Amino acid sequence: MYSPKETIELQKASEKLLKHPSNFDFTAKNLDSLKAVLRFHEYRYYVQNDPMVSDFEYDQLYKALEKIEKENPELVTANSPTQRVATVLTKTFNTVQHLVPMLSLENSYNAEDLLDWDRKAKDLSKLSEVEYCVEPKFDGASISLIYENDALVRAATRGNGIEGDEITTNIRQIRSVPLSANFSKYNIHQIEIRGEVLLTKANFKKYNDALAEQNIPPLANPRNAAAGSLRIKDPAEVRRRNLEAFLYHVSYFTLIDDEEIPEELQSHAGALQLLWSLGFRSPEKEKMVVKGIEAVITYCQQFEEGRDQLPYEIDGMVIKVNNVELQDRMGMTTHHPRWAIAYKFKARQATSKLKSVEFQVGRTGSITPVAKIDPVPIGGVTVGSISLFNEDVIREKDLMIGDTVLVERAGDVIPYIVKSLADARTGNEKKILFPSNCPVCKDVLVKVEEEAAWRCNNINCEAQVVERMIHFTSKDAMDIRGFGDANIKKFFELKFLHDIPGIYTLPFEKIQQREGFGEKSITNLQTAIENSKTQPIHRLIFALGIRFVGETTAKTLAQTVKHILEFEKFSVEELQVLEDIGPKVANSIYQFFHNDDNILMLQKLESLGVQLANKKRASLSGSILDGQTFLFTGSLPTLKRSDAEEMVEQNGGKLLGSVSSKLNYLVVGEDAGSKLEKAKKISSVKIISEADFLHLLRK
Repeated sequence: MYSPKETIELQKASEKLLKHPSNFDFTAKNLDSLKAVLRFHEYRYYVQNDPMVSDFEYDQLYKALEKIEKENPELVTANSPTQRVATVLTKTFNTVQHLVPMLSLENSYNAEDLLDWDRKAKDLSKLSEVEYCVEPKFDGASISLIYENDALVRAATRGNGIEGDEITTNIRQIRSVPLSANFSKYNIHQIEIRGEVLLTKANFKKYNDALAEQNIPPLANPRNAAAGSLRIKDPAEVRRRNLEAFLYHVSYFTLIDDEEIPEELQSHAGALQLLWSLGFRSPEKEKMVVKGIEAVITYCQQFEEGRDQLPYEIDGMVIKVNNVELQDRMGMTTHHPRWAIAYKFKARQATSKLKSVEFQVGRTGSITPVAKIDPVPIGGVTVGSISLFNEDVIREKDLMIGDTVLVERAGDVIPYIVKSLADARTGNEKKILFPSNCPVCKDVLVKVEEEAAWRCNNINCEAQVVERMIHFTSKDAMDIRGFGDANIKKFFELKFLHDIPGIYTLPFEKIQQREGFGEKSITNLQTAIENSKTQPIHRLIFALGIRFVGETTAKTLAQTVKHILEFEKFSVEELQVLEDIGPKVANSIYQFFHNDDNILMLQKLESLGVQLANKKRASLSGSILDGQTFLFTGSLPTLKRSDAEEMVEQNGGKLLGSVSSKLNYLVVGEDAGSKLEKAKKISSVKIISEADFLHLLRK
């Protein structure tokens, strides 16, 4: 951004100002010089990581500017270094729409995946060899910035990809994000830039150390710390976290004059160089432009070997077709661009000591052993607890209390024990004894022959009751927002809540006397509970927590009856006639609806106003897709998969989870896989396109 000549001039100006900062002549011309000096030192410190003045000297210059602006408020400008800091708390985060949707990236995990993706890229581009730009995949929180007339006018979180939270005030606290940049030099009027906000390893440790001194629990990992920081209501707290931002993609721009697109924006690498030249922390130094996928693979492997030496966390590399015109020709699916892919690094591993095993009771009574290990950092997260799933896993991995174990985070997310290091045993290790009685209610545990899990069959076991209520209120079930695991457990302990119907008779007059429950939070919870009464019955069926009944099976069941209590009359054989319901699932459903306690619970729910009648099914009788079954595969040209599936259900059709003779229509999009091949072998299945599907709806 700054030439050697400009650097020398600005450093000389700094030295001159530092001699007598309090006596600085604050004419408009000289004030601009002071602002320019401060922006230069922000750039050296936050972008280049190579400061040319001490913190104390920078503070002197900054305070001089504050003093001048305080005495002469008419000289304050929006892009002044003092205007980063907001003193007013943010009340709400408004939802704003991105100029261009922020799509996800397709993932790859090995060289074979990249070779396959390169083959598709060459087919789409009609080239024998493609030029790629390779850069780090930063492990932070995605942001979108909009500049107009050279000034930062809006910043937003990724959100759902279409719209996100407006966080401009908080982004202004990040000093590696310029408040203004000379885009007009490149004939750019408006531009939308994508990037990632992150915390360096050093700043993350520093911040957690400060929390520890105040006896405050530490933050889990740099990624979560960065994402959480973006929605903090106090900008001063955001500033204290020392966030940084990498800007790595130009998603949209408009020109001042109707001229040719700037050369820099005709390639991805050129756009990164443009951002770097304007003072942004783009991956200009980390990127590599190469021809052919073999060079991409080599660079990814080299970067993975040195990832621990980086000052920030990355979880892979991003490979993009470098030519922007070619990107446009290749296009995108509803989920991801076809011209880019993420290469994910191998999972993180570490060794630790297995100290003990706790046995937890789930909502269906299954007993899950959970290993407690000496806390160990893996991929930016400190791991102390790991699920062992069932008794068979303990036996297969030959685990003992006191073992040294190899721990890995699968996909850098879920931790699990790879194996025990038997050669490290001292003889003091102890065998893990699986309990014969429930660790909560003490009932005898049972194990069905074909299942791996031991189970507590006491439906009134307190642990199961609590877990069932947590599931019932969850987002994909009755979606009672504001409840949460902690509140359910607290209300249960206080005897405010005993069972699922009790959710609708909570003693709010007692709850509001408890600390932490203000009028607004109670009103919001009451509203969420009331709204849940009218949820469609497929959500209620899923919320009941019937074993083996997931969301798809719940929808199948909901389409079958006009009232949920009709299932009392169904036999196991009749249930098996329904789509994708086999003997095991049918038996589970039959047992649930032939249990007097469960029927009584449903009757109580209905008396409390919960909708058990299937109003949707009544309205769909005779609809255009009535009785027809559908399955979607591949990427559809215009529709999202979820939207297309909803259109089927809204018009009386049914969704299947797999290809079988019961399927009427397989709707095929791009990159269809094994479902298409299987459907071709069944003559009764009609294979249609998205256009054919929409034509069916119009008919």
